[in-house]
Amino acid sequence: MADLVIRRSRRPPIVIRGGRIVDEPPGDFPELDVGERAVLAGFVDAHTHLVFAGDRADEFEARLAGRPYEAGGIWSTVRATRAASFDELVDATVARADACLATGTTTIEVKSGYGLDAATERRLLEVIAAADRRTAADLVPTFLGAHLAPDDGYVDLVVEAMLPACAPLATSCDAFCDEGALTVDQARRVLQAGAAHGLTPRIHAEELAHTGAARLAAELGCASADHLVHATESDAAALAAAGTVAVLLPATSFSLRSAYAPARLLRQAGVTLALATDCNPGTSYTTSMPFVIALACSAYGLSADDAILAATEGGASALRRDDIGHLRPGARADLVVLDTDRSVDLAYRPGADLVHTVVKDGRIVASMAIGVARRRLLP
Repeated sequence: MADLVIRRSRRPPIVIRGGRIVDEPPGDFPELDVGERAVLAGFVDAHTHLVFAGDRADEFEARLAGRPYEAGGIWSTVRATRAASFDELVDATVARADACLATGTTTIEVKSGYGLDAATERRLLEVIAAADRRTAADLVPTFLGAHLAPDDGYVDLVVEAMLPACAPLATSCDAFCDEGALTVDQARRVLQAGAAHGLTPRIHAEELAHTGAARLAAELGCASADHLVHATESDAAALAAAGTVAVLLPATSFSLRSAYAPARLLRQAGVTLALATDCNPGTSYTTSMPFVIALACSAYGLSADDAILAATEGGASALRRDDIGHLRPGARADLVVLDTDRSVDLAYRPGADLVHTVVKDGRIVASMAIGVARRRLLP
């Protein structure tokens, strides 16, 4: 944790003591003068699948030729991930986490789910823990053994073997409840079992078809319901009443060339929105929250301010965190300095490299000031 003063032209300085934003005059601290540049809270990516081996470029190319995505494509990643060594998986996860960090993401939810057996699912959570020690970003582990239900006995395996082995290494339990994956009843059983182990429930809901997963999320009080492409007005009302955050993943719809979630309907119903990358090898291979923000503005019709709020405090709400995603006193000093004086440029200039400096816990971890190419700074 570090002390730092961030000086801004014509705006009060941001004072950081012990890695937290404080409401007090600047002390004798190191200073970072950002001039006219815009300063935002660090992005919170509340839905990723960073731990995997191999890729599915062939599947993507086939989809471009007109073949539809099917949930069974996950098995090719499962095979590659099972075959990879522990160190290979850690190295790959750190590289992806650092790529997220370089574009301003300071907190990343990371799911298991490409093991689909007790030993490999636990190993993936151990990979997340090891990667967390090597990257400056915070990695938040989620158990997703219920990524598919390949046979009638699989949910028994998740509940009776995977959860006891994996729960100590995770903070949340997720379930992929959709066409070709888990049924509503199967997902309910998994999430209730996860809650019995102390894990926060969250769910992949209404991505490929309308199955009732959003209603299940509301019934169980899930922290988040993610995707929601096929969510209805009644789903939105139920999620709002339950306080379940809608984690929207526009890069997945972009990659699949499919419909986008009804963001305005959800927002008008009073549902808190979050944005996330869904970084995974099959349907959204991106680590860039600025890209997701730009896409949310164009595809969902969100304002830049609303999209940025969803990418920061909305993501924090999905993770049930109140110490990140904002710049109020008491927050962790996770910040993004843009190389522009207007945050709207994240949407106005899609694809532009606008992240100038990233600060994590009051420490500069990435900066364009040290060279033409961004490099992560060492402690």
